[in-house]
Amino acid sequence: MAGFRARSTSGDSPKQRPGQKKTSGDHRQGGQSGYRRRSESHRQEHRDVVEQREKQGKRGSGDKVRDAVFGVLRQVSSQDAYANLVLPGVIRSAGLSGRDAAFATELTYGTLRAQGLLDAVIAEAAGRPVGRIDETVLDALRLGAYQVLRTRVDDHAAVNTTVELVKANGEEKAAGFTNGVLRRITRSTPQEWLGTVTAGFTDPVDALALRYAHPTWIAEVFNTALGGAAGEPAAELEAALTADDERPLVHLAARPGQITAEELALVTGGEEGRWSPYAVYLSEGDPGKLEPVKESLASVQDEGSQLIALAMLRAEVDGDQGRWLDLCSAPGGKTAFLASWAMGDGARVDAVESAPHRAELVRKATQGLPVSVHLGDGRDLAGVEGLEVPGSQDSDAGRVGFDRVLVDAPCTGLGALRRRPEARWRKSAEDVAPLVTLQRDLLRSAVSATAPGGVTVYSTCSPHPAETSAVVRAVAEETGAVIEDATALFPELEDVSGPFVQLWPHRHGTDAMFFAVLRRP
Repeated sequence: MAGFRARSTSGDSPKQRPGQKKTSGDHRQGGQSGYRRRSESHRQEHRDVVEQREKQGKRGSGDKVRDAVFGVLRQVSSQDAYANLVLPGVIRSAGLSGRDAAFATELTYGTLRAQGLLDAVIAEAAGRPVGRIDETVLDALRLGAYQVLRTRVDDHAAVNTTVELVKANGEEKAAGFTNGVLRRITRSTPQEWLGTVTAGFTDPVDALALRYAHPTWIAEVFNTALGGAAGEPAAELEAALTADDERPLVHLAARPGQITAEELALVTGGEEGRWSPYAVYLSEGDPGKLEPVKESLASVQDEGSQLIALAMLRAEVDGDQGRWLDLCSAPGGKTAFLASWAMGDGARVDAVESAPHRAELVRKATQGLPVSVHLGDGRDLAGVEGLEVPGSQDSDAGRVGFDRVLVDAPCTGLGALRRRPEARWRKSAEDVAPLVTLQRDLLRSAVSATAPGGVTVYSTCSPHPAETSAVVRAVAEETGAVIEDATALFPELEDVSGPFVQLWPHRHGTDAMFFAVLRRP
């Protein structure tokens, strides 16, 4: 649920709200809160305490779900781990299934997604900046505060289990502090806390950013992309932030020529998608356990990503000879989708990836499909291992270049934050400029590798104008490529205006994907 959940004020009557103080400001800048870092001796003492408790048979707090969740939170905070990679293994190791596994997933992703907002409340309730709270205790407080403010977990259970977590992880001395902070949070309603932490904000975009757990700079990017101005929220901004603050459905992609969306929906119990004829929505369950996924008949792929691949397939090409290129192919979802289609058309896909371990992901995702994976930098195709641009070596081979080229460029990922809960607090506005340089170089290379009359599709999982329309227009002007109306390829798609397609969670139920189609004259 976006914002804070509504809670009854029965029971303890709320105390007068604490006076407004300057919040930690973490939501404004992005990046993680500045923790009070332990000295190495303190860290070793902490490890010794935890090890001693394990030797005594006192493993964890006694609550398997919260122990598992806390373990993931600590890895994310202290090791820069990614929750979506760590959590499945932790759930298996803890023996969680069914409702317990679902609850662990909700607590993990919810706590990470709401981190900036939770930190603002914790700072008020603790009377100190979160940077002065021990990192282990802070992660426990975040988990406890999330349960109090955004779930229907009983306050007493949320507080007590959090205190036990702190004790079980070598911080017995902080048990009283933890109890006091969380008890103070329970004495005001979620809406009252929202009023407290946003009081004094003069910029409505700033207030909306904190309310819906986004760094301000990201909310400002959304606002600009939606037509708003500085200090003036766009009409859709709150809806966009709300949708981005909610847990998304799992989207499956049926492999073209191997299974239909209708068949996939029947097998999995899902629902056919709205926009892609290959999409199926799942509201619950582990997609990795589904037979169609295990047998490579389907994959987990956001519906917006499916539309990007379809744009490359639907675009008109003069004399398509079945020579297709995926310039930034990892982890291989779009490549496999394209190659499944290529197999029926007698075409072949060359996939380029710069990192060896990511190239291996593409090979695994496309096993058995007409794909050649090449290791190298897409900005310099001459240096890519084993890649030959069609026609460049043989004058009798026809026109030089690939008929269809996809550039799914590295980007800030601001359009997929709802699927990567910790990402919004790790990113910075300073990340944008170097990425834009890379994006322009890749698109310029892609256009040069496209045959006359062929098409290049440029896409990002970001709505940032600097990464999207600005890149396309700049490269088109440099190269003479013609910008096609991408919306014409999807007449069924609502709430888009050409020549580019910008998807949004609150409009389309997809990630905030962007794509454009360029034709080389």
